[in-house]
Order: sequence, then structure tokens, then C-alpha cells
Amino acid sequence: MLEIPCPWCGLRNENEFICGGEAQRKRPADPDRETDEAWADYLYNNANPKGVVTEWWWHVSGCTLWFKIDRNTLTHEITPIEELPE
Repeated sequence: MLEIPCPWCGLRNENEFICGGEAQRKRPADPDRETDEAWADYLYNNANPKGVVTEWWWHVSGCTLWFKIDRNTLTHEITPIEELPE
């Protein structure tokens, strides 16, 4: 089981979180003009690289805030990348 470092709550068990996916992915600018194939590609075809990936995580069972981490997809080593807002 992963332990994820929430910037506000500290180190917590992964069952408190929902992964929001790769942070580099961008939602299409004009969704109404996208084809079904383009939407399917956006929704289901992640890059899924080996190595460090920046991901969004939602602390759904804690502070309910979103944040980014760097996670190595091979080792699951996690590095926080965002600092707390002032």
C-alpha cells in the first residue's frame, strides 16, 4: 500500500485518495467540436511512461484538496512537488 504525502495533512494511506491522472494532460479547449474518437483518446489513452510521472491526487477522505506529486511508476517512490499556499 502506498503512503502519499498530502501537503496539508501529512503522510496518509493511499485509500484516502483518488488519482486524478497525469498532470501534463490538457482537456480539449473546445469540447463541443471534438470527435468521438478524439474524446476516447483523451479519456482512455494515457502516456503511461516508465519512470517519474507528475500526477494529480485528490485527498477525498481528508482535507478534500487537490495537489500534484511526482511518482515513479516502476518503484512507486513519491516526491511531493508543490508547496503549501501562503
